[in-house]
Amino acid sequence: MELQGLHGQVVDRIGRSLAADEIRAGEVLRLEDIQERYGVSRTVAREAVRVLESKRVVTSRPRVGITVRPLTEWNLYDPQIIRWRLASPRRESQLRELAELRAAVEPSAAALAASGASPDARAALTAHAHAMAAAARADDRARFVAADAAFHRTLLTASGNGMFAQLAEVTEELLTARHDLALMPPDIDMTAVHRHQKVAAAVASGRPTEAAEAVIRIVNAAHSEVERLLAGGGSCGYGG
Repeated sequence: MELQGLHGQVVDRIGRSLAADEIRAGEVLRLEDIQERYGVSRTVAREAVRVLESKRVVTSRPRVGITVRPLTEWNLYDPQIIRWRLASPRRESQLRELAELRAAVEPSAAALAASGASPDARAALTAHAHAMAAAARADDRARFVAADAAFHRTLLTASGNGMFAQLAEVTEELLTARHDLALMPPDIDMTAVHRHQKVAAAVASGRPTEAAEAVIRIVNAAHSEVERLLAGGGSCGYGG
């Protein structure tokens, strides 16, 4: 969730500059510079720095200043950092990293869900797949993305693996940011809906291998779709 208030706006503006390499790792900022550049009080500037420190983006030391940390030290699972990187000129790198993360985690999550999810979780997954289908038929992009995000959140949580479950926010940020940043094709392909329905059916009936294979198809299709869009090619659907 994005931060609210004036200090949240400053955090977002600084973060976008950092992700775009307009402010580089190793650079030292002063609180006075932040005040002047963004037209805020010292209190607001200090609070913004505290938030950036919590994300491991900067370190602040007396008589040294505010030092920008290398990207490798940032909290790269932070949804706001993901959004900054997706909005930057180097978004391809973030998209590929997220695709690789999904490919590594979601098939295993699906297999675990098929093996041990509760009846309520299985029913919720099926309901989200139905919601995706209804949104696609209505050509309601916002509702489709919301249902898609809910589907993947439920799948990761239903795995029973707490660490997988905490990646749900990362996946949700990717799906919503793709929509906001126009990294989705103009039309919703029902093939994507059918893939999600197959995952839900496999999980509901306790078929781990089929569930994992169906998720692999979803993840691969989504990654290929983004690659085509970034390359400027045409497209007919949405991978999910």
